[in-house]
Amino acid sequence: MKITDSLVENISNLSKLKFDSIKKEQIIKDLNKIVQFIDKLSEIDTKNVDPLIYLTQEINATRKDVVSNELTQNLALKNGPKKDSDYFKVPKVINTDS
Repeated sequence: MKITDSLVENISNLSKLKFDSIKKEQIIKDLNKIVQFIDKLSEIDTKNVDPLIYLTQEINATRKDVVSNELTQNLALKNGPKKDSDYFKVPKVINTDS
């Protein structure tokens, strides 16, 4: 794959970025290096290599999801800035006037 000015212009338009001529030349060099690296990887014989599904052999250690009532209603209300007997008081957020 050849990296050209028109390709960089197209990428620039798609990404909504603007590059001056110096930056554009640097981007062309960098993209050419990336393509060369990928081409180099394609030379490797991978016929007898299994695809990598997981990066490590670690298994997720999960715990049981146990419901517990650690915070009572009164304790929660005690932490609120404004409260009624059983509820938090909050400013009105829905306007019912049509």
